[in-house]
Amino acid sequence: MASEQLQSYSVWDRTTRLFHWINFLSILVLIAVGLVIYNSRSFGLSTEGKILAKELHVYAGYVFAINLFWRIIWGFLGNRFARWRAVLPMGKGYGASVKAYVTGEKTSWLGHSPVGRLAVTLLLILLFVQAVTGLVLAGTDVYFPPFGSMIAEWVAADGVDPATLVPYAREMTDPAAYQEMRNFRGPFIETHEIVFFVLLGV
Repeated sequence: MASEQLQSYSVWDRTTRLFHWINFLSILVLIAVGLVIYNSRSFGLSTEGKILAKELHVYAGYVFAINLFWRIIWGFLGNRFARWRAVLPMGKGYGASVKAYVTGEKTSWLGHSPVGRLAVTLLLILLFVQAVTGLVLAGTDVYFPPFGSMIAEWVAADGVDPATLVPYAREMTDPAAYQEMRNFRGPFIETHEIVFFVLLGV
């Protein structure tokens, strides 16, 4: 019986592979530090320790967000397997690919399978939501860019330079404005935590 010959194909370009590694490593750091923040009371973190943990989380989040933003751009510039028409569940022939997959027709795909493209789309949406909510929380929690200066100006007490605000220093803030900010923060932190646990599950 003649043996089948296997042939290798170059699918993922260097930039796409680099994105995956940076994404993987930054998410590991974000999970580890995020769990410390989430369980800060159980760990007995001091206020200074919690601020440090949040700052580390934000720095890792910057790496994660910039990497994700670059992947979005690379979806228009990369090779044909990295481009959005080959990654997202759309484009010419996608319907036929789904039909072949569902009916069990013997076939193969270079890149993601039809179901894989659906999974990647869901994952990218979740990652994008985490990046956006995380950037907002970087501003509300530790006054970091890109929204930190606006948040600081919002909550700073009269006579306090917003640039000098310190996280958790409530005495430097206007009580009413600070409470408004916390109310604004609520949906973002809830979404951030929910998506975090969803990502852990997938």
